[in-house]
Amino acid sequence: MRPMVSIIVPVYNAEQYLRRCVDSILNQEYTDFEVFLVNDGSTDSSGDICEEYGNKDTRVIVIQKENTGVSDSRNLALDRARGKYLQFLDSDDWITPDATRLFVRAAEEYGCDMVISDFYRVVGERLSPKGDIEEEGVLTQEEFAAHMMENPADFYYGVLWNKLYRRDLVEEHSLRMDTNINWCEDFLFNLEYIRYAKVFYALHAPIYYYVKRKGSLASQGISISKTVKMKLNVFEYYNNFYKHVLEEEDYEKNRLQVYRFFIDAAGDGNVPPSILPGSKKLGDERVFVNTEILQAEGPAGDAYRKRKLLEHYLEPVALKGDLKVADVRLLLCLCEKHEWDSRRELADFAGISRTNLTSGLQRLTMKGFLKIEEVKEPKPSRKSKAAGEVQGKAEKPETRRKDRKTKVTVTILPTAEAVMKELALAQRDYDEARFVGFTEEELIKYADLSEKIKENTKRILG
Repeated sequence: MRPMVSIIVPVYNAEQYLRRCVDSILNQEYTDFEVFLVNDGSTDSSGDICEEYGNKDTRVIVIQKENTGVSDSRNLALDRARGKYLQFLDSDDWITPDATRLFVRAAEEYGCDMVISDFYRVVGERLSPKGDIEEEGVLTQEEFAAHMMENPADFYYGVLWNKLYRRDLVEEHSLRMDTNINWCEDFLFNLEYIRYAKVFYALHAPIYYYVKRKGSLASQGISISKTVKMKLNVFEYYNNFYKHVLEEEDYEKNRLQVYRFFIDAAGDGNVPPSILPGSKKLGDERVFVNTEILQAEGPAGDAYRKRKLLEHYLEPVALKGDLKVADVRLLLCLCEKHEWDSRRELADFAGISRTNLTSGLQRLTMKGFLKIEEVKEPKPSRKSKAAGEVQGKAEKPETRRKDRKTKVTVTILPTAEAVMKELALAQRDYDEARFVGFTEEELIKYADLSEKIKENTKRILG
């Protein structure tokens, strides 16, 4: 039975980083894949490390070869790949645990020819997210090409590793890496592929860690004349690409924009800068999980595991919507109940402080996701106040003001439709993860026992 995804990793003298890369692949939540480790004549222990993984996991296929370059390494793996989709990594980088799952889901959900994702740029112990397309939903070839034209030499479009490809398109058009060049070879492959692709989707969750260690052409010792020739060759590919995808009139209108690529690429302009705007410390970018507490027994440990698992699946929704995970959890609570007797009641249900509730509602409102209406209970009539005084129940004015409840009504607006869809998928993932390995009989029994536990709890607390 063929795997859903073929993951291709060219390896050359990467002993220091290779285990981190391969472990990130083998620890994916999505497991229906094969991975090719192509050792390109490494002079360190990389080849032995590849064999070690090949002996431990049947999904790992090791190819040992003489040093003929990264393009040839990828081509050898492409010749043997069997998956429906193709995914690429560089051996000194790594991916998030949900990377392949999010790729495949987007491709299957939207019938995509290419899924392109945001990624993290890593410099030392700092990182920052990188993306380009902010548009939601499916893109046509023309729309995708228009985005690419805006940032012609951007890594986001040029590299292989933040994309998922359909292998049948690659094979149908005999697409392979050009082994005669060693600058922008990824980009040339992408340009050829995009010519035949029709449906694109931009995944706004960063799922790849790109480590900035790669050098420029000058640092590779390539002569100036060869460098210029290669760049002219790449520009010719790029120019012909737009002649192919655009009508002649549209091409003429955008000719100057197309020629920007030659200017932007003049000094290896597609390499992300080492100064990272909005950077974070490596490790602070994802939901924190304490592995020791995960082993804790008792109700507190159970609550911690359930909360962290839910946050794990809510995190991509938060990243995509430029929200905090706590905001998405709050949105999930608001799906279950729309009217509340007070903000205190809503904060209690959501398991957050009143302060965090206020800031969360504010962010969701500013995004245009919510409409909040708050209505205070009417003041007591003079007649009812007089009756209270007669019965000796008169209260201080400030106490009466404090005790008056403010009913809160929350309406989820159509603007939130895309986020709500992602939220439903996250809930499904959460449930599926919890019940992996359950038989149908066990699921029915679990549902019955859960209902009994719920009724017992309601009886005591209600």
